[in-house]
Amino acid sequence: MGGVMETFHVSYTAASLGLAVYVLGYGIGPLLFSPLSEIPSVGRNIPYIVTFGIFVILCAPTATVNNFGGLIALRFLQGYFGSPCLATGAASMGDMFSLIKLPIAIAFWSVCAVAGPAMGPLLSGYSVPAMGWRWSLWEMLWSSGPVWVAFFFLVPETYSDTILLRRAVRLRRLTGNKQLKSQSEVKQGNMTLHQMLVESLLRPIQIMVLDPAITYTAVYTSLVYGIYYSFFEAFPLVYPVIYGFSLGEMGLVFLSVLIGVIISLTIYCFYILAIWVPTLKSKGPITPEMCLIPALYACFIPPIGLFIFGWTARSSIHWMVSVTGIAIYNIGMFMMMQCLFMYLAFTYPQYAASLFAGNDAARSLLAAAAVLFAHPLYKNLGIGLGISILGAVTVAFIGGIFPLYFFGAKLRAR
Repeated sequence: MGGVMETFHVSYTAASLGLAVYVLGYGIGPLLFSPLSEIPSVGRNIPYIVTFGIFVILCAPTATVNNFGGLIALRFLQGYFGSPCLATGAASMGDMFSLIKLPIAIAFWSVCAVAGPAMGPLLSGYSVPAMGWRWSLWEMLWSSGPVWVAFFFLVPETYSDTILLRRAVRLRRLTGNKQLKSQSEVKQGNMTLHQMLVESLLRPIQIMVLDPAITYTAVYTSLVYGIYYSFFEAFPLVYPVIYGFSLGEMGLVFLSVLIGVIISLTIYCFYILAIWVPTLKSKGPITPEMCLIPALYACFIPPIGLFIFGWTARSSIHWMVSVTGIAIYNIGMFMMMQCLFMYLAFTYPQYAASLFAGNDAARSLLAAAAVLFAHPLYKNLGIGLGISILGAVTVAFIGGIFPLYFFGAKLRAR
C-alpha cells in the first residue's frame, strides 16, 4: 500500500481500491462466463482460454501504468477476466471425477483458491521492499503466463454435453447423415437463443433467490470469506506495529493460513474416505445433506479462532498465540466452505457452474467491501473489539447450518 500511496499521492483507502476492485472483478466475471460454460456449443475451455489469456496480457500494462485511475481500471479488468478459473473450476472437477472422488478433487482445488491470496504477501514480502511495488505485478505475469500456455496445449474439453456435441458434428460431417444429433441438440432443438440464455443465466439466479438453503450458503460463505480478506488489513496493524515485524516477516504470518487449510484438508479427506465413500458404496446415492455433517462441528471453529486472534494480539502476549488463532479460524473456514460447496454441487448438479458463479459473486462482493471497511474498523475500534464484532456475527450464523441439515430436503421441495 505504501508504494502505491507514495507513487500516486493517494490516501490509504484509495490505495486499497487496487485489491478491492480486483476481488470485485472476479466476483462479477463469472456471472457471465460460468453460465456460458454450460452452453454445449461453448463448453468449459473456450471461456477458460480466452479470459485467462486476456488476464495474462493485462499483467504487463498493469505493472507499467503511470496514473492511478488506469491502475484501478486495469486491476478490475484483471479480476474480471481472471475469474472463470476460480468460479468454474469446481464444475470442471465435477466433469472429470466420479461421486466417490469428487469431494477430494474439489477440496484440493479449493486449497489453491484459498491459499493463493495468502501466498501473495509471502512471495512479495521480501521482494517489494527491495524492488518496488510494481515487482509484485510482474510476478503475476511470470507465474500466470506459463500456466496459460500449458492450459492451451494440454487441457482437453471436459464438459460432456460439449464433447458429445462435437462428436455428433464430426460424425455428420463424415457420414453425411443429418439425423445424427447429440442429446443437447435434441433438448435445445426447439429453443431460441433467447430461451437458451434465459435458461443458462437467469435460472441459477432464480434458484439462489427462492431456495433459502442456497441463499444461506451464499451468505455464510461470503461472511467467512470477507473476514478472511479483512486479515489483509488487520495484519499490518498488528505485526509491524505491535511486534515490530518487517514487511517480509509479516508475509510469513500468512503461512498460518496455509497451515490451517492443510490441517482442515486432512480432516476433511479422512471424513470422505472413512465415512462418505463406504456409505456411498454400501447404500448407493446419498442426500446432499450428508455433505454437511462435518459442518455441524466445524461451524463452532471460526469464531473461536477470531476471538483468540483478536484478544491475544498485544505486546504482552507472544505473537505465536495470535497466529495460532488465525490458523484455527482457517481450519473452520475451509471445512465450512468445502461442505457448503459440495452441498451446492449435489443439490443442483445441472446448474453447478452457474451456482458456483453466483456464490463466487456474493463472496467477492463482501470480500471487496471488507478490504475497504476493515482498516477503518480496526483502526477506530482496535483489533480486539473489531475482530470481536466479526466473531459475534459468525456466532449468529451458527444456527443456520442445523436447519439446513435437518430440513434442507423440505426447503428444496418448496
